[in-house]
Amino acid sequence: MAVSALATLTIAAAVVGPRTPIATRAVPLGTTGALALSSQAAAAALPGCVTDLSCYTPTQLLRAYRLTSAAAQAAVGRGVTIAVIESFGSPTIARDAATFNAAFHLMQFGGKGPSLRIIYPAGPNPRWGSNPDMVGWAGETTLDVEWAHAMAPGANILVVATPVAETEGTTGFPQMVKAINYVLDRNLANVISMSFGATEATIPRAAWSWLHQPMAKAYAKHVTMVASSGDTGATDYRANMVDLFTSRVVGWPASDPLVTAVGGTYLKLDRFGNHLAPDVVWHDSSGAGGGGLSGVFGRPAWQNALARTVGVHRGLPDISMSAAVDPGGVVYYHSYPGLSAAWAVVGGTSESAPLFAGIVARAIGIAHRPLGFLNGWLYSAAAHPTNGIVDVIYGNNSWGPFWNSNGNTYSVRGWNAGRGFDLASGLGTVNGWPFVQALSGKAT
Repeated sequence: MAVSALATLTIAAAVVGPRTPIATRAVPLGTTGALALSSQAAAAALPGCVTDLSCYTPTQLLRAYRLTSAAAQAAVGRGVTIAVIESFGSPTIARDAATFNAAFHLMQFGGKGPSLRIIYPAGPNPRWGSNPDMVGWAGETTLDVEWAHAMAPGANILVVATPVAETEGTTGFPQMVKAINYVLDRNLANVISMSFGATEATIPRAAWSWLHQPMAKAYAKHVTMVASSGDTGATDYRANMVDLFTSRVVGWPASDPLVTAVGGTYLKLDRFGNHLAPDVVWHDSSGAGGGGLSGVFGRPAWQNALARTVGVHRGLPDISMSAAVDPGGVVYYHSYPGLSAAWAVVGGTSESAPLFAGIVARAIGIAHRPLGFLNGWLYSAAAHPTNGIVDVIYGNNSWGPFWNSNGNTYSVRGWNAGRGFDLASGLGTVNGWPFVQALSGKAT
């Protein structure tokens, strides 16, 4: 995992977890000594793109996903816990989340509100700053916490941090697996959100059995697993973390059939959060929603009706939510060491996975029971418009041109969105409140 320096009002790709780059526009508050700024001062300095509608706030996305009615505001995921799996976490996550919540009048953590905890089940963190990847992972942690909370303001958030950076291949994955098993064995979460991944082709054959094991355990324990589908469209990173594959590939854990893979869309909204146009597949200068065919996992039973599209392979994503960057990014606040305290604009499927986790948490709160594995239900529910799954029929996830380290230029032809399931948007996106209501009635 690596992260780029963030330049003022400049789009930059930041690889957070090797497969789910979040692309950000940093908007510094005007002083390098901003780490001690109050919530009120920080909240007053929202990016200008909020005014010109090229980026969005929680208020707008809650409206866009129809989560502002009285009924929706009464079903915010109370008593549900969302776990986010991160390398390192962030040393300022509590303070940053408090600033974010104050700016948008969201429930604060602590007191009579939901809890925010961080645990280190795979071993203690190294000293902050001793690993250059820590800043990037702090950004990922901040995004995951703030936006999972925005979608489900009543849910508890558990940050599950590991002491080794996850990168392509299996580096960091033993610690990730240990951390996930810790959460599952102790029944600490109802939903686990994973905004990380590695290209399937970089993972050794011998690793697949132990990588799949926690997903099977989650299935047995009725814990819902969601993961980002990737941010480089139909391709993904090679093991050197510099070059992209020049053919279609997908990544794990999104490719695991026991995980709900979350792709990306672009939402065009007015200042209130009302849709000005149908959602389309995310594809801008910063990235595109990941999707395609697994080279490891065969077609699951719930995709049998889609054999003409997926062949004998597991196809992904399963569902998509907001992930665009420019335009269409979302604001978040950070003050961890290594970057000036700032409101910034962020996107990628690192955003869409925690958004969907929040949606699921609301449904669990209504159901008062775990909902567990979702994919079988999703593919059945998509046939009925009243279930809140909205087809995405425009856009594609081709990627290129891009330059690899050999100096050559490549493009990878991806997949087009269309009627029904496709390998760019999956089943489509969600009409939030109707979807929450329908999902809450799912049989475990």
